[in-house]
Amino acid sequence: MTVEEEVKVFEKALLVAFYLKSNEKTRCEESLDELERLAETYGLEVIDKVPVMLRKIISGTILGKGKLDELRGLSDEYGADVIIFDEEITPHQQRNLEKIFKKPVLDRTELIIEVFAKAAQTKEARIQIELAKIRYALPRLKRLWTHLSRQVAGGGGGGGGGGGYLRGAGEKQIELDRRMLRHRVARLQKEIEQVRAHRQTQRQARLRKGIPTFAIVGYTNVGKSTLLKALTQAQVLVEDKLFATLDTTTRKYRLPNNQEILLVDTVGFIRKIPHTLIAAFKSTLEEAIHTDVLLHLIDTSSPQALEQAEATIAVLKELGASELPMITALNKIDQCTDQKLLKKLRVTYPHTVQISALEKKGFANLMDEMVKAIESLRKKVHLCIPQSHYVLVSELMRDGRVLSVEYKENDVMMEVEIPTHLEHKVTQFIL
Repeated sequence: MTVEEEVKVFEKALLVAFYLKSNEKTRCEESLDELERLAETYGLEVIDKVPVMLRKIISGTILGKGKLDELRGLSDEYGADVIIFDEEITPHQQRNLEKIFKKPVLDRTELIIEVFAKAAQTKEARIQIELAKIRYALPRLKRLWTHLSRQVAGGGGGGGGGGGYLRGAGEKQIELDRRMLRHRVARLQKEIEQVRAHRQTQRQARLRKGIPTFAIVGYTNVGKSTLLKALTQAQVLVEDKLFATLDTTTRKYRLPNNQEILLVDTVGFIRKIPHTLIAAFKSTLEEAIHTDVLLHLIDTSSPQALEQAEATIAVLKELGASELPMITALNKIDQCTDQKLLKKLRVTYPHTVQISALEKKGFANLMDEMVKAIESLRKKVHLCIPQSHYVLVSELMRDGRVLSVEYKENDVMMEVEIPTHLEHKVTQFIL
């Protein structure tokens, strides 16, 4: 039975998390609540959530025999089909726990991957999810991936596909599985490189046009797609589920000062995001790196708003994007009653505005911040350009923001805001 087939027959889940110090219990319970939302997003019924305080971690099973017996009794009593741990567990621990519980045991990483797989719409997202699944499965191989062997055997271009990987009588099945999976990883990586190259071409075209780009980033389900839809009337999925949006959506928008920009809706971040997913989604998340300004949304109605914002910043650091200019939009302000939280967020994050994407409130202040952000990206210059260089004048009119222009004999006098990529072209003409 494949991973996908086995997960699909699950209906009831028992969730387990552990903490080592008494002051960590609240955070453990919050993480369990998030795990519950992940499970429900996938379609599971959560029968119970159990936070466990550990005096020490048992290397083979994490929990001690007494607690394991208690959890097994609980899962049997409520008819749980699967046990899900909130931390990533090792292949060895997973095998041992499945023997004890006599039912499948998943961890947070595997559940997130399955939620992503269910939500993926485009070919690109599906490729990246499959790559994440294989990277997760390779050290485990707890289930036989026979569907992959069929894909390798019959899939794609000529030259024998993967026939050589299906030969080798006498080899152990586990070795065959590993060889097939590594072969598939190589093919998927090539496909992702093609996607990355395509995105790079798109970015270069945007740079040539000089259109500023704002990447909307934030924790999953904070309202990024709602904001994009409110501003641009884009036909994007808006749903109260974790990871409702996986595929990057880009839309044009014109600010009140008539400046055209691009808004990019990115995949939501989450605490303890699996490294396999960050690696697999690098080409998608690169939209958050190769941008001019980050628009960081925070759900102020969430009790975990501070932790969610910190998790987003942590992922941005991992992507190398944390130093980019950033506007912080405190969203769902109409549902927030915690003034201390708002004050803490305003102190922690610069260039903060309060909005409600759903109610379209606070947009004027947001627009002001966006205009200021673009101005900080641009340099205002006074130029005297000979008419013999009128090609440059045309380029400045197209890609810059002309504040004034005057024609004097054989020269064009201009005051203009220019994007950084044009600075080297005008140096000799600056007054």
